[in-house]
Amino acid sequence: MKITQIQTDIVWGITAANREALERKISPLSDTDMIVLPEMWSTGFAVRPAEYAEDMERCESLEWMRRMAHEKDAAIVGSLAVRDVDGTYRNRLFFVMPSGEYEYYDKHHLFSYGGEDKEYTPGQERKTVTWRGVRFLLQICYDLRFPVFSRNRGDYDAIIYVASWPLSRIIPWKVLLSARAIENQCYVIGVNRVGRDPLCEYGGGTLFINPYGTVEASCPDGEEGVMTNTLDLDALLRFRRKFPVLNDAD
Repeated sequence: MKITQIQTDIVWGITAANREALERKISPLSDTDMIVLPEMWSTGFAVRPAEYAEDMERCESLEWMRRMAHEKDAAIVGSLAVRDVDGTYRNRLFFVMPSGEYEYYDKHHLFSYGGEDKEYTPGQERKTVTWRGVRFLLQICYDLRFPVFSRNRGDYDAIIYVASWPLSRIIPWKVLLSARAIENQCYVIGVNRVGRDPLCEYGGGTLFINPYGTVEASCPDGEEGVMTNTLDLDALLRFRRKFPVLNDAD
């Protein structure tokens, strides 16, 4: 399976500009099965969602994801700040398929240090999605610091982490991504943004990590970038059979 990761800057709070910028990056792509975008790619990390969240009933950014997925015959993955039909705000990671169907995961570990927990409602369920024969666990940013929640129960082959992870804490981001790959014997797909918002600077660190914890590919730190890499499911399964660590898990 070919997976494309897009490390991009985000225009603060202007959804149309961010859709247009990403469409320019996505349009030249061919022969990919999945395109992964950062956390809150349409607005930046908006801790005041009343100003920036899109309504689920008329979410233009979700409709754009559905159109891109159809045009590229690829899944599109990325989180948005949304106002749900019950009036709650969610940091919602969408996994959109070319058919227009989608599944989603609501961020469970809200970033209390930055005030995210004061405005958003946490999700309560883990979410895995199967796409073209590969099983993915969906995770968002701060979830990376909580390994029990993401523990492999034999139900996934790769973890997707989308993030707005500040440059000041970039070392934990990179180390923990590799740790999640090693301890869960899986691929890890980490996508972070670059640029600045009113509070933070972001340095990227978008990584494609194999089940041995080795970084197979990365976008240049501090720069926008697009990369496509191959997730080798057969190699993963051979590794798990040869060294069945998960069979001995707690």
